[in-house]
Amino acid sequence: MANEDKKDFNAMLHRDTGMPKIQIVTDQKTINKYGGEKMYFAPPITYDEIMKTVPEGKVITIGDIRDYLAKKNNADFTDPITAGIFVSIAAWASYQRKDHETPYWRTLKANGELNPKYPGGVEAQKEKLEAEGHVILKKGRTNIKYYVKDYKNIRYCPLCDQ
Repeated sequence: MANEDKKDFNAMLHRDTGMPKIQIVTDQKTINKYGGEKMYFAPPITYDEIMKTVPEGKVITIGDIRDYLAKKNNADFTDPITAGIFVSIAAWASYQRKDHETPYWRTLKANGELNPKYPGGVEAQKEKLEAEGHVILKKGRTNIKYYVKDYKNIRYCPLCDQ
């Protein structure tokens, strides 16, 4: 995102987006890639609410959240584009608030990767995760990325609690 300091992310978080909704996808490539035609769209606040439930010592991926929302809403999959955008909005909204923090740093990209689009980038997320006891791995020579070590063993499962 650009010009984060000029945006009101809490307003974006609560904006009426016409969601939730389910859209039927007809593109065969998309159906094959995601395993069905029923695509779910969740509003930004839903991502924030789920991210707030991740306890200290645990992590969740955006994919985990998408899977949870699809299953909970009888859809085949959740839109990946809006999911990424809305997770970033939730992170920045939390960063702009004085209270009711969302522990956005516990929400990772695929394969346990840290998210450069969060406030302060991967360095800030790395610092927060390490403060909670997580080990962060650095991978790559030129395109350096950071990952939570053994993230699969410390994943939070919202579906498991129901």
